[in-house]
Amino acid sequence: MACLVLTGLVTPATLPAIVAPIGASSVLVFALPASPLATPRAVIGGNTLSAAIGIAIGLLIPNPLLAAGLAVGLAIVLMAASRTLHPPGGAAALTAVMLHPNTLPFSTDLTFPLLPVCLNSSILVGVGMLFHRFSGHSYPHRAPTVPLQTQQEAGLKHEDIVSALNATDDVFDIDTKDLERLLILAEHHAKQRRTP
Repeated sequence: MACLVLTGLVTPATLPAIVAPIGASSVLVFALPASPLATPRAVIGGNTLSAAIGIAIGLLIPNPLLAAGLAVGLAIVLMAASRTLHPPGGAAALTAVMLHPNTLPFSTDLTFPLLPVCLNSSILVGVGMLFHRFSGHSYPHRAPTVPLQTQQEAGLKHEDIVSALNATDDVFDIDTKDLERLLILAEHHAKQRRTP
């Protein structure tokens, strides 16, 4: 609601006041604030970068089907490279292509990634920060530290976790520090269970 109202005050009439990918971004920000995909950098950067890519590809390639596939694929690659990976960014790229940028005034094309996409994303992040402050979660998420004694008892080191992650071919939706904390606590609880 805040995105629609606040963005509507400044967005030109030729553009929507809110874009659909913000709905998906909201799920990540409010329901999964610890996810690396929900960081402010990912939400704002991923959506904005992807919308810009969608506009650029839509201007260069007149075939909307080809432009849509290329824009989403390129958005994924560039979000991953810039550490702004955010799944709704793919939808932002697709939305930009579906505007048919080659039929709009060039000034409208240039504005779309900023108004409404970047502004919607920024407002969402601000509301998310406020919400999580009152809900007791940290956003942007910071992994709580494990007590030093528990770390020492566990025997796991940060390097062990990084080595294990590097040995896999998969990408996991968890911050390395959160994974480290989880594994240390699991090992600590297992030792307590085995100790009479």
